[in-house]
Amino acid sequence: MAYITVRCTVRTRSVALVTRDPALYHELAGFLRERRWPTLSLLPGERIPDRVAVVLTSPAEAALISHPNILVVGEEFDRRALAAAVRHALESGNSQEGIIVGIDPGPRPGYSVLAGASVLGEGILESPEAAEPFASHLRHRFASRHVLFRVGAGDPSARNRIVNALLEHQRSVELVDEQGTTPRGHRRPRDALAARSIAQTPGHSVRAPLEITITPGEVSNLQRLSREGSGGRVTISRSSAHRVLRGEITLAEALDEATARLLPPAPTPGRRAHRHEPL
Repeated sequence: MAYITVRCTVRTRSVALVTRDPALYHELAGFLRERRWPTLSLLPGERIPDRVAVVLTSPAEAALISHPNILVVGEEFDRRALAAAVRHALESGNSQEGIIVGIDPGPRPGYSVLAGASVLGEGILESPEAAEPFASHLRHRFASRHVLFRVGAGDPSARNRIVNALLEHQRSVELVDEQGTTPRGHRRPRDALAARSIAQTPGHSVRAPLEITITPGEVSNLQRLSREGSGGRVTISRSSAHRVLRGEITLAEALDEATARLLPPAPTPGRRAHRHEPL
């Protein structure tokens, strides 16, 4: 039997880092290297190869570059939102496809960003209130798309804080029944796996803010988390736990306050410690 060998060249889609700014170059080169994406470095004005799917550059240099997909990166950029936008470009995503963000509520919510069947990014947010700044960065990166946020119905306090923060900035929000979204064999993880299942599950639209009711069980659980987070050194007070659950401070700030109360008071300036002279 004769075998026919077909030789062809597969051109990998890549990212072009186009800038003369050394600080931005260093920051973005590390960002791209961490993700192992095919990358080439160019200077503004140089020809951009056809295989380049997306260009990263500075605000000052964007006007000097001719390419259909330019992502402008300022001094302070959200790495998670930028990563989602770059991954979508590399995967030849439909430019009209909506973006769905699943959020698994908890003290540190899990998130998953989807475009159709493609997972563009997953991870953990620092707090329920961090969902809105993240949403703002995503909206900036996907300005021409509809971005829908699906929030799991578990952990009522964190859930309502996330929903209210998103609604305050006119985000599209759905509440999802979490039954069946937790991966089998896990202890109700507040992570990206559960968030991905939430993103893939249609929910019901939420248009009005939700009431935040704090239960004794939530307070006790947060105190437990504070002990675990401090290595058993401190337990935050119930009043501090209430402030965290209302979104007034973060758990890290509550731990800092509790730790500070354990430190000995600083000596008063101008006063010398009394010394006993030997007899």
